[in-house]
Amino acid sequence: MNIDKNNNKSGIALYSLVKDEIIELIKSKKYVAGDQLPTENEFCKMFDVSRTTTRIALQQLELEGRIYRAQGKGTFVSESKVKQSLSSTDKGFTQQMLAQGVRPKIKVVSSQVVPATEILATNLYLKVNDAINKLVRIRYANDEPIQYEVAYIPWGIAPGLVDDDCQGSLYHLLQSKYDVNILRTVETIDPILADDYISSTLQVQLGAPCLSIETTAYTDNDIPVEYSYAVFRGDRSNFTVERNYKDIKREKN
Repeated sequence: MNIDKNNNKSGIALYSLVKDEIIELIKSKKYVAGDQLPTENEFCKMFDVSRTTTRIALQQLELEGRIYRAQGKGTFVSESKVKQSLSSTDKGFTQQMLAQGVRPKIKVVSSQVVPATEILATNLYLKVNDAINKLVRIRYANDEPIQYEVAYIPWGIAPGLVDDDCQGSLYHLLQSKYDVNILRTVETIDPILADDYISSTLQVQLGAPCLSIETTAYTDNDIPVEYSYAVFRGDRSNFTVERNYKDIKREKN
């Protein structure tokens, strides 16, 4: 399984080639979730590369969440990442997790009424100091925290939110209890690094790669009814976006 270093005309770094080979071993199920991988020395012999090259490849795979290291035990293949759709879908978090054979859970950390800041007032078409529900939640997959979320909903839209109501789909709750129908959302995704709080909350290393998503949800009258900020673990989450071009007229060259 030696890497053809002499025929590497693309100029790709050698550690990237090693990394790709290990990924292929995992994708082909030569090694599956929970399996112990060969040692650095064994990989060196397997690919005929230096220990430094192997170590960098493994470090990148660990940062991406494909593998993990257990002190004194070795290196193992991680569980598959939890997939979530950002396309139009009627399936909420719970349904998407169950479809993957994952046990979902949503924990309400806090629920309180706060005055609207200038930014919240602008995003939700309110006045500064208007009452807003602030809801902090953590989502779990198989008892492992994967998402931290803070959601803001105008008090006038949903008065009297209680913790027990918020352990499921927030959009379903708004529809069933408050007759508020979400028509569309606008989402902004940014890569970030875990700070002290996120590191502790999501049980990842300080500086670990994460994804933040800011979302504004609108009703069928195009009124914003929810603004949220969520942080997802980069090593346990990936996202699918489906685009539909059927209504786009093709330009003739």
